Amino acid sequence: MSTQTAHSKTPGGIRVGVQKVGSFMSGMVMPNIPALVAWGLFTAFFIEKGWTPNADLSTIVGPMIHYLLPLLIAYTGGFMIHDKRGGVVGSIATMGAIAGSDLLISNANAALPAGADSLGQIHMFLGAMIMGPLAAWIMKKLDGVWEGKVKAGFEMLVNMFSAGIFGFLAAVFAFYVLAPIVNSITNVLSTGVAWLVENSLLPLTSILIEPAKVFFLNNAINHGVLTPLGIAEADTTGRSVLFLLEANPGVGLGLLLAFTFFGVGAAKGSAPGAAIIQFFGGIHEVYFPYVLMKPMLLIAVVAGGMSGVAVNMIFDTGLRAPAAPGSIIAVYLQATPEVMNYVGITLAVFISAAVTFVIAAIILRASRARDLAADDQFSAAVARTQANKGKGSSVLAGLAGAQTALTKTIERVVFACDAGMGSSAMGASVLRKKFADAGLVGLNVTNKSIANLDGTADLVITQSQLTDRARQNEPSAMHVSVGAFMNAPEYDDIVDMLRAQQSGDTPASPAEEVPDSAPAENVLRPEYVRIHAGAASRDEAIAEAAAILESAGAVTSAYAAAMVERENTVSTYMGNGLAIPHGTDAAKDAVLGSALSVVRYDGGADWGDGDTATFVVGIAGKGGAHLEILSAVAQQFSDDVAVAKLTAAKTPEELYELLSGTLN
Repeated sequence: MSTQTAHSKTPGGIRVGVQKVGSFMSGMVMPNIPALVAWGLFTAFFIEKGWTPNADLSTIVGPMIHYLLPLLIAYTGGFMIHDKRGGVVGSIATMGAIAGSDLLISNANAALPAGADSLGQIHMFLGAMIMGPLAAWIMKKLDGVWEGKVKAGFEMLVNMFSAGIFGFLAAVFAFYVLAPIVNSITNVLSTGVAWLVENSLLPLTSILIEPAKVFFLNNAINHGVLTPLGIAEADTTGRSVLFLLEANPGVGLGLLLAFTFFGVGAAKGSAPGAAIIQFFGGIHEVYFPYVLMKPMLLIAVVAGGMSGVAVNMIFDTGLRAPAAPGSIIAVYLQATPEVMNYVGITLAVFISAAVTFVIAAIILRASRARDLAADDQFSAAVARTQANKGKGSSVLAGLAGAQTALTKTIERVVFACDAGMGSSAMGASVLRKKFADAGLVGLNVTNKSIANLDGTADLVITQSQLTDRARQNEPSAMHVSVGAFMNAPEYDDIVDMLRAQQSGDTPASPAEEVPDSAPAENVLRPEYVRIHAGAASRDEAIAEAAAILESAGAVTSAYAAAMVERENTVSTYMGNGLAIPHGTDAAKDAVLGSALSVVRYDGGADWGDGDTATFVVGIAGKGGAHLEILSAVAQQFSDDVAVAKLTAAKTPEELYELLSGTLN
């Protein structure tokens, strides 16, 4: 057994380690995509070769790419390690790397003979990815040294000066040590490309160009090597294929199309828009984070780039000048007008896209179960659970695969919905009961709005329409999508998985108390409960629920529209014949107090998508008083026997007694 364990863990550990690095790097870059897009638009429109040249506005392009973007990435990386404090220190340190690189380039240019081409700036993206997290990590360790040892009243003084002094030292280190290292790496890459070009091994240039692009070194290679050589060639032959090596938009198109069809989560949702921006706008930077998510995709982009270069060589294609930005539009505008040149360029672009797409699709499909799992204990727990069940479970497989960053035991479970007070509260109640019945301990189950997810959850459960939004706010947690909160089959898988994870008993954590700002009998009163023999539409049922809540003084007249808006975003049908319409989080100003309305439609209320609600529970909540009774209602509707009793009640008074009796 020990031999088998050693054999399986060694390669897995290396693979997971590489994936962790790639995931962390994408985490630094992905939040800053809007800044990259903004910079790309400035470039596309306003530089000399842009769509609408503007000398004044083009002055923004250089400072953004050279200073703003690396510093944003450094701040994000530092923030991921040590919150705002780490972000600030990481940015200070990265500024030292930028200045150090500039000084080295300046000194090198000063030593060049008269008439020689000057070296261009090296943008410190790679330096930011190194120095931002590194400085933040060291700062975090230093803070731990004197934590709890500072006299009361001096904490702020120590915090401010320690970060300032360390930031100063880190910037000096980056200036003298990191900047030369990053510049050397860039020079090695540039020299390698130049050697391949000189030896007519153009397809092999993709081995360096494509990874260099992903690490934001494309400008150094493109403008430092390919552009000067291409200009010299075009001066004698009229065109050069070198302008197409880095600018081919087919590679990015193929990768982003693969994510569109075979990706998961936020990457899948954002890929179509990114493909349009990249292919037609020429902003290649938008696809780099997708590769950083899965470093194995470097194989796809390298193969795609090589195939494009090979086609260009076969057709002897070329551009008269650099395609800036590298969009399909700019490529065609810079192409010399021969028909076969256009044919070759078009084939190169689309063949490179096809090759990239096929290989990336294979990689994405092979890892669709999200093989970024980092926690061996958790993965083993899932495996034991599946073995105990005697069958596979897609939900359990998804839970195991979702462990991209989670390396701790599941303790905090959060139900999230748009408003955070209705469907999520009921779902949390159901799961608390299931955990209690299963004897699970040490679990804190709460409910929140998606907007209030704060990075502390271990497991987040949402309706399927909301999962992508929740994942953006809580990227380090596992995410489970359910169709209906009341009787979702995923609950049993979660319970089994957590039971396997808790191989031994652990001390129970204190249950989170629900605020009790008003007596429960004031939240649900007999006059708020009705029974109708006929049927109703969804909007009619919502209107009646809103009217009851308004008559109770719990909401204003504006709340009805908010309830309808919530339904248009995501259905509040819970399953077992229950719907709980309520407003969005943005409608909190229309909530004056807490109340529940309960209307039973014996003919059913058509809730759309084939769902029919028999019970419509309208919700308005302020201060949490409604959550106690809502929790009890949730437990009743998760029990088929209790639902049958509620359905058999003859009068509104009897129905009220059955509902309110659960509080006693």
